Amino acid sequence: MSDLAVLTLLTKALASESGEPLYRRLEDAIKAAIGTAHIKRGAVIPSERALCAALDISRVTVRKAIDNLVSDGFLDRRQGAKTVVSSRLEKSLATMTSFSEDMRSRGLEPGCVWISRDISRPSPAEMMALGISGSEKVVRLKRLRTADNTPIAIEIATLPARFVPNPQAIQASLYEYLEANGALPVRALQRMQAKPASEEERHLLGTPEAASLLIMERRCFLADGQIVEFTQTKYRGDVYDFVIELMR
Repeated sequence: MSDLAVLTLLTKALASESGEPLYRRLEDAIKAAIGTAHIKRGAVIPSERALCAALDISRVTVRKAIDNLVSDGFLDRRQGAKTVVSSRLEKSLATMTSFSEDMRSRGLEPGCVWISRDISRPSPAEMMALGISGSEKVVRLKRLRTADNTPIAIEIATLPARFVPNPQAIQASLYEYLEANGALPVRALQRMQAKPASEEERHLLGTPEAASLLIMERRCFLADGQIVEFTQTKYRGDVYDFVIELMR
């Protein structure tokens, strides 16, 4: 989309009445344009001067909106005073969110390609992770997670079968299914590591030969302490970042 088309789109978005501050409305308008692919990832957005002139708002307002979008990972500042739509995705490690929630917060449409859904006896590692005996069955869900149809991660979720009696009933979001069935986790323990991608993983994710994966292992708990989920998610290291906010 050309600068003129982007400016026209933003002008229309800001024309609607809202009680939000003007800089916040500009943020939301740019996020919406990214989310609907009117502004593509990697595209250069109009300069602050052009935005000020076209939208008839102050430089301070524009800069505050842009600064917030850069801080939130939607935009990147580049050399030569250019600001571009970020091509990377960020995930905060401070909050427990699902893949679908992460993608929608970035204006992307989450999706999945199912690889397998089965019910079986747990492995010794799964027994330890879920705190169950070998006589209890588990549901094992393996799928390719996508954002705007682009492969992002390979996810293997294992749950005690009592929480998922019919794995075929799960659609795109496991957490939406768990919430609907009164088993949405309230806290989690996570461990992260990195390793090279295997040939099969590179094929599924479409990554370069030398690509690494960021692997997140998560155990999720209900309010009463029951472990409802053990998931290993293998994220593309070339497009995904994990972010931790530290405070003193």
